[in-house]
Amino acid sequence: MNNDFLNLSKNVLCPPGNGVFTVNTAKERKEVLHKTLYKDSTDIEKSWQDSLEETLNNDQVCLLGVCSDTGGGIQRGANWGPLFLRNTLLQEHEDLIYSDLGDIRVIPHLLHDKYLNDETIDSCRSALYANENLELPVSPLSLTELFCDELHENFPNKKLFSIGGDHSVSYPLVKSYLKAKAKQGKKVAIIHFDAHTDLLTKRLGIDICFGSWCTHILEYLQKPQYLMQYGIRSSGKDRGHWESTFGVQQFWSDEISKTGAQQIALETVEYLKKESIDELYVSFDIDALDEIYASATGTPEPGGMSPDQAVTIISTLAESFPITGADMVEIAPLVCADHVEHAEPYTTLTYGAAISSKLIEFMSR
Repeated sequence: MNNDFLNLSKNVLCPPGNGVFTVNTAKERKEVLHKTLYKDSTDIEKSWQDSLEETLNNDQVCLLGVCSDTGGGIQRGANWGPLFLRNTLLQEHEDLIYSDLGDIRVIPHLLHDKYLNDETIDSCRSALYANENLELPVSPLSLTELFCDELHENFPNKKLFSIGGDHSVSYPLVKSYLKAKAKQGKKVAIIHFDAHTDLLTKRLGIDICFGSWCTHILEYLQKPQYLMQYGIRSSGKDRGHWESTFGVQQFWSDEISKTGAQQIALETVEYLKKESIDELYVSFDIDALDEIYASATGTPEPGGMSPDQAVTIISTLAESFPITGADMVEIAPLVCADHVEHAEPYTTLTYGAAISSKLIEFMSR
């Protein structure tokens, strides 16, 4: 491994669970995670750094947290998703095998360096790296893209499962993945589960956010039809508008219930085989699930998919195509809908962890 990349990793990443900058909030939950990962270590930063090279060099799926919700919407709180979901995976799926890279270092009020002036970037470099002359980005989306670009360059076969964060974090994750696969000569498709299309061009003047990330990764796909969306139901326009305007393919939630998840998945497999697709990336927004299963999220929606429907589609696709990248986003554990009568955030976390574990299992093949 290139030493420059190892040094980059130590600069732009931090130990698992530490991506959210806090003093006392969630301290106990962080300590539970750190004790599980690093036993009785009294220096978590050193223990994490000591494990980083081994993590990068093994052949296990790597987990990456991106604790950013600056690109989020009506209710914030998805920055806690990586910490809480990690603990749920360790508690409820203890036999699952993966390696944890840690979290992207996040200044919580930043989004992307393109929105910052030079003075702000210099100041934030001093805060993040104690060196304003270190030529590294400072915003979570910019840092994520840089890290993932270098990861794919140094480890072309490494499979990355990422936890957000709001859905804007999928922009750098998917963009970097698509660039790397194009360089490898791979033909890939994006399987996107969501209640919303995320196909805005801008939202309130900002071009990269939770509602527009799909629009801005289309140019990196060989065809826009290779973005396939499942569970859509909350939209000001109908399916025909989105498909004719952007060229994507959609399967709305009511269609999945009426036709059946298995049949929808088989239709997808037939199309992808006809197009000679090599690999898949799965981006899963937890609000694809009905709010009775997942209300600890910024925009819970009724009329959604069941966990079984989602797992059926993912499992059927995985029988025919390798899943080589994935993310789980928009779990906001401290945000709970007051009209849903079940224990939250535990219900959302349990289903989010179950689907995440399936994705990691399929990626490990």
